[in-house]
Amino acid sequence: MSTVIEIAEQLKATKENIILIYAFNATGKTRLSVEYKNITKVKEDGRHIGVYYNAFSEDLFVWDNDNDNGEQNIKLDIKFSSLNRLHTLMTEEDVEKKLIPYKRKYNFYFNPNADPEKGYDSVTFYKIEDTESKTPIKISRGEERIFVWCFFLALLEVEGWADTQNAHFFIDDPVSSLDDHNIYVTAYTVFDLILKEYEKRKIIITSHHFGFLTILSDMLGKGEYVSKFRNRDNSKKYKEFILEGNGDELSLIKTRDGVFLYHLRLLQILNQAKDSKEVYTYHFALLRQVLENIASFLGVGQFGYVLEQIGITDPQRVAFIVNALSHLNVYYQQIDKPVPDNLELFNEVLERLMTKYRFVIPKEESDNDK
Repeated sequence: MSTVIEIAEQLKATKENIILIYAFNATGKTRLSVEYKNITKVKEDGRHIGVYYNAFSEDLFVWDNDNDNGEQNIKLDIKFSSLNRLHTLMTEEDVEKKLIPYKRKYNFYFNPNADPEKGYDSVTFYKIEDTESKTPIKISRGEERIFVWCFFLALLEVEGWADTQNAHFFIDDPVSSLDDHNIYVTAYTVFDLILKEYEKRKIIITSHHFGFLTILSDMLGKGEYVSKFRNRDNSKKYKEFILEGNGDELSLIKTRDGVFLYHLRLLQILNQAKDSKEVYTYHFALLRQVLENIASFLGVGQFGYVLEQIGITDPQRVAFIVNALSHLNVYYQQIDKPVPDNLELFNEVLERLMTKYRFVIPKEESDNDK
């Protein structure tokens, strides 16, 4: 196990310019991006040498619901930051170009600060067909996340930011609150960024959504541009990791076959817990994720279907128990062990999964493999 600073140092030392990292929410992805920023600053003056997109980027945008005025002037405020000086170097059209793949259902305009040096004060949205009155509206959480992401994509292209802080991009979870279609679109926007920039700077991408990382992994390893991401000896120009841990103790695990095999890592952890008789309540959350992954692969909405397929006699009851135990706080070490009946249920579901789908679990990598 390592500290988040040690993990950041490990990423800094990684020679590959493209790094994909999967991690549960609340594992420490945002903390990792902050520590990476800290350890890569210029020591003499504290200047940043790279650019970042993370939760702090999204937090710069806050809704002003204008409740006192009947929501007549509802708008998305932009908190003041060092980036405001760059705002007026881009226009609504620049952001609109980035939004094209998302097929937005709204229009918008920027509201400038009284002092032009302070950039844009806020953004007003209105229905796409409302070309005359432009009555302000509030867009959905997913639409907001997409807009903020595209705002930053446009900002990357103005002079004075990404062209001067050009050592790396660190992109943390740009797909939060997005549906499957928009996750797919966002993967393409990230891949376009990789194609354009990977030879000039390091690009680190973290996410809790392994489907998003799977798409990127496939594009890098199997797509039409695969030759671009291979060295002359056929080794990869990119690395894929899994970030695991509890609290301040973290592990960065290199995958053998790509992020899309993360379900095998979960099964590895679950089988180790079962064999060592060290099953804790948080393991039910991991079991649930495996069941959901299989259900998604099979094209069904509920993992109760998977329980039926593996021969569980009362799938509704078992699904209820797995769900109930999964709702505990699984992101911190728990010492609570399940009661005997639930432990027996855990073992049965895991054994039936392994038998039904014949998973082949990879061995743990030794330090020499890493």
